[in-house]
Amino acid sequence: MPKGYWIAHVTITEPANYPDYIETAKPAFQEYGARFLVRGGEHDCVEGNSGQRHVVIEFDSKQKALACYHSEQYQKAAKIREGASTGTITIVEGAD
Repeated sequence: MPKGYWIAHVTITEPANYPDYIETAKPAFQEYGARFLVRGGEHDCVEGNSGQRHVVIEFDSKQKALACYHSEQYQKAAKIREGASTGTITIVEGAD
């Protein structure tokens, strides 16, 4: 079964509040077995537009990735994230 991934491009607009998002999201990520492959870090945007922070999270399947996103715990965190940043999250199925 292919793995599932969250790919997020984020611009933090309220840096003082963003750590609250990270702490609130942590239990959901632990419950669904999330593995952070990319979490911030230096980057070079070589084409198009990009946020200031990039995150790639691996899950055992796309179904688990979706379940994590839609979980009650993550949705609490999402409300905090929406007030502290702008960006996109895409959930994709990995290649076999």
